[in-house]
Amino acid sequence: MNIIEVIMAAGKVSVDVALYTLLPIMVVMLIMMKYLEEKGVLDAIVRLTAPLLKPFGISGMGIFALIQLNFVSFAAPLASLALMEKRGASDRHLAATLAMLFAMGQANVFYPLTPFGLHWGMAIAISLVGGLAASTLTYYVTGRKLSQVTLRDEESERQRDKPRAGLIAVINGAGADAIRLSLGSLPMLLLSLTVVGLLKAAGAVEALTSLLTPLLSFFNISSVYVLLALTKCMAGGTAYFGVASEMVQHGQLTAQQINASAGFLVQTLDLPGIGIFLGIASRFVRLFRFALPGAIVGILIRTVLHVAVF
Repeated sequence: MNIIEVIMAAGKVSVDVALYTLLPIMVVMLIMMKYLEEKGVLDAIVRLTAPLLKPFGISGMGIFALIQLNFVSFAAPLASLALMEKRGASDRHLAATLAMLFAMGQANVFYPLTPFGLHWGMAIAISLVGGLAASTLTYYVTGRKLSQVTLRDEESERQRDKPRAGLIAVINGAGADAIRLSLGSLPMLLLSLTVVGLLKAAGAVEALTSLLTPLLSFFNISSVYVLLALTKCMAGGTAYFGVASEMVQHGQLTAQQINASAGFLVQTLDLPGIGIFLGIASRFVRLFRFALPGAIVGILIRTVLHVAVF
């Protein structure tokens, strides 16, 4: 096993994800969000949706993150989270939103799995149920002692009275923020992919599959999920889809298995996802321990629903 080659391969994939997946989505979504903010559209939508989402512990801005994750890409909610943090959203609301995003499925896996037999509509509906369950548990239980105070400082208040920025200023500012956020995700991406590469090169994946096969057989669970689960947890949704699509083409994975496992395998609570979301700001790192239990419960609810339906 050549460790240097594993690290170099992981680095190539990490840079590819950060620059060619995260960055384009982040640039476009941040420009859209900041332009809507400058025009006052964002504030109007937040005022309208806040009462609907309040029982689930989600502030008005959280609806953008929810829509972006389920209908755009796993990277799209970063723009909403960055804006929430910049606007000084309370710790309690941020933790609930973070739990919701970790528990839900991502569009960049849902969409490409549809041709392989995934029931997209049902998957989206179950994703929303799991996400709202995660946010509710975090807001009312694990994060109930967190501050609900909106952290607006004097500088933020003064910015309200500043003249509206022009389109060029919005584009330049959003572009700079997108680059910062995308590059900030590189360390965790590189580390997680390096670990996956080392495990594969050392034969740990094959050994774990052989070890777990008797136990899985006892519960009537296919051993194909071992590689899929390891890939998903260690390398993220994009890597999971690559492995799953290849297994489908070789007849090793069926449409029924894809649907039954989507609740557990299509979510953002993996090493790359954690690194990307927590890389937005230091506050998210501090709030992660409050969001984690809610996210796990939300994923378990989605898992049970997918197994029961499919």
